[in-house]
Amino acid sequence: MKTPLRALLVTTLLCGSVLTAPAATAAEGDRLEYVALGDSYAAAPLVRPADPADAKCIRSLSDYPHVAAAALGAALTDVTCSGARAADFSASQFTGTAPQYDALSADTDLVSITIGANDNALSGLTTGCLNTLPRPFGKSCAAANTEGGADRYGTAIDAWAPAFDAVLDTVRRRAPHARVFVVGYGRYFRAGGCFPFQPYWGQDADYVQAKVDQLGGVLRAAAARHGAAFVDTGALGSGHDACAPAADRYIEGAVSTRDAFPLHPNAQGSRAFGLALADAVRADAVR
Repeated sequence: MKTPLRALLVTTLLCGSVLTAPAATAAEGDRLEYVALGDSYAAAPLVRPADPADAKCIRSLSDYPHVAAAALGAALTDVTCSGARAADFSASQFTGTAPQYDALSADTDLVSITIGANDNALSGLTTGCLNTLPRPFGKSCAAANTEGGADRYGTAIDAWAPAFDAVLDTVRRRAPHARVFVVGYGRYFRAGGCFPFQPYWGQDADYVQAKVDQLGGVLRAAAARHGAAFVDTGALGSGHDACAPAADRYIEGAVSTRDAFPLHPNAQGSRAFGLALADAVRADAVR
């Protein structure tokens, strides 16, 4: 029989691994078996050091799953992969890259998931919204995507919700004893943006963030329906968006100023998100 998550966390705390010692100080059988699923928001591409396990996934050893695993003293299987969609959980994303679901088993204690941005083409949205010149030059992506009263991206995000329900159903079947944490997407732009510091007109920055927030709402609602927990990195990232000074950012801007892919978490953001996940796991275990 699997040891409950709460008991495993208590054992880890008693061993001192969460507060003072490396994860290896806990007995192997007492360590949380943690599987991280997801896309580039979780994988933190270009953040050093790179994970050599699967170069095609452009995954970092400093991504939020690694940060959370170290904080929890957990044994991590990180199969997050840049560019992943929900379909890549059940099929090989690249030749030689196993489906992400294959990492799950009855021995899995903890699962984190970040997925949906690629399914809903949000990377294409951010690219399409770039405007390096002020009005009247260029065109508003918000206006283009809501022309005629129909919100192209908003409709797609709502329509995708059942696909994420299916993801959570499959995770439950494959890891029946695991506690599942859905980690949302972050704060990319503050209200009104910061043009020209970041090359998005105010209404377009607001539209991009609104679609990120809408996707977060879909993830949060699905998590609640399936008995999973939701970790809101958007609230955590307030004041640390792409408009913040470089030293304060959790999310890089359209041009990255450090080791991180543009409009993705940097090392500082990944650390903050990983520690927030670890805190959520601990809080959940003592309820």
